[in-house]
Amino acid sequence: MTSIFRLAMGDEFDRLHPQLRRRFSVGLDSGEACVGRGVMDRIWHGRPFVKPFLALGAARNILVPRTGRRIPFTIENVPYTDAYGRETVTFVRTFELAGGERRFDATMVYSPERDCVLDYLGTHQHLASDLRPTAEPDGSLLIRSGQHRFREGPVDIRVPELIGGDAEVRESYDDAAGCFRIRVSVTNRRFGPLFGYEGAFAATYVPLRSYGLRAGLRPVREEARA
Repeated sequence: MTSIFRLAMGDEFDRLHPQLRRRFSVGLDSGEACVGRGVMDRIWHGRPFVKPFLALGAARNILVPRTGRRIPFTIENVPYTDAYGRETVTFVRTFELAGGERRFDATMVYSPERDCVLDYLGTHQHLASDLRPTAEPDGSLLIRSGQHRFREGPVDIRVPELIGGDAEVRESYDDAAGCFRIRVSVTNRRFGPLFGYEGAFAATYVPLRSYGLRAGLRPVREEARA
């Protein structure tokens, strides 16, 4: 089975740096999980009015409600088959902030209907975002979000641009330092920067049969709609 990012990118996937190709090939066929550990140089927020919204999202592990510098960081990418038979990969980020850990959870699938990676955010997959990954000339990976939707029971609505955020993720591999570098920003088209983080981490690949899907990685609720 082809990885969800290769499906979304097609031949462009081969233009990525070899280390990025391996990391984003994690899937059921690879038989591996990827665990990244490192330090985020900073987590930042936009203007003060965004803080209540970040705090609200944090109740479901969406975004991070606190700022900081030199923050120990872990990301767990574990593939599994969800309740609807789809290959799914976790993107569970843990930030060890002063005062306690904070998580930013996502689970990703490939959507044939939308021909993109579908990013379900949080513990209950209430928010879904289209992700469009592309390879940059230097072999780095650029991911931009598209349409966002809120789903709960019969409700399935597009999130208006006025209150939504455009995410941009840039991930590269630093050959000299032997680590991945990542920069994430979320911006509202009217109100400007909302949230972001940047830093570096090293990746370890572990057999899926020994790492498994530990308790707490899988969402509490899974959404069928793609």
